[in-house]
Amino acid sequence: MSLMNFPLLSKIEWISPRPILFVVGENAHSRYFSEDAYALAAEPRELHIVPGVGHVDLYYRVTLIPWDRLTSFFSEHLA
Repeated sequence: MSLMNFPLLSKIEWISPRPILFVVGENAHSRYFSEDAYALAAEPRELHIVPGVGHVDLYYRVTLIPWDRLTSFFSEHLA
């Protein structure tokens, strides 16, 4: 089966209700996907939008990654 044909959001319950943090750039072309997945996910969940950032910026511009938000989210939910 091709990954492109797999309806990923139809299986979100496989991940959720485990803690899930969506981190997406404000200007990311894929932002809609994170917003859709967030809407379908159960609690605990959080959508963190990084202002002024595109999709690939969070891959190679590590200074833009919200490390403090990642640390606090996972410290709270996985401690």
